[in-house]
Amino acid sequence: MIKVNDLKNGVCIEYDGKLMQIIEFMHVLQNKVAYVRVKMKDMRTGAVLETALKGSDSAFKRCFIEKRPMQYIYNSGDSYVFMDNETYEQIEIPAERLKWEKNFLQEGMPVDIQSYETEILNILLPDKVTCKVTTEPAVAGNTKTNSLKDAFLESGFLVKVPMFINNEEEIIVSTITGEYVSRA
Repeated sequence: MIKVNDLKNGVCIEYDGKLMQIIEFMHVLQNKVAYVRVKMKDMRTGAVLETALKGSDSAFKRCFIEKRPMQYIYNSGDSYVFMDNETYEQIEIPAERLKWEKNFLQEGMPVDIQSYETEILNILLPDKVTCKVTTEPAVAGNTKTNSLKDAFLESGFLVKVPMFINNEEEIIVSTITGEYVSRA
């Protein structure tokens, strides 16, 4: 159990039956009333909740999130398969749970799988990945300004890239924003 005054950024708690991770907290004293303003993220849905908790509120159950390094192996159509490099255990995650992440997954890519007890919560990708793009050649006259053109990753994800990027060239993309970072 963890008390309200002991909350810190990154700590996971059970709040109203939900698995929540503390994003921000701030101790506040207003009109001689002390409370903690907390911003929390639901680990299952990603929804963010802001609330105020009194120091006299009951303690919360502290939840420990396990992070296991794994390797992405393949897409079986309706799910993605990952393997633990130490035990060779394979797990499948349904495709609908990886709506954003599937845009950047590449066979053999190392990822971290976050889980709580036996429930898989999400996967953590590297911050940046190198991807090959398919794009049209630049039109003459458009290369002098900072114009951007469409390019598609191997997954079909659309990225805006500078005009000097050629077809079949490798680029570095941010997995957080989905934006072009640099040439590979």
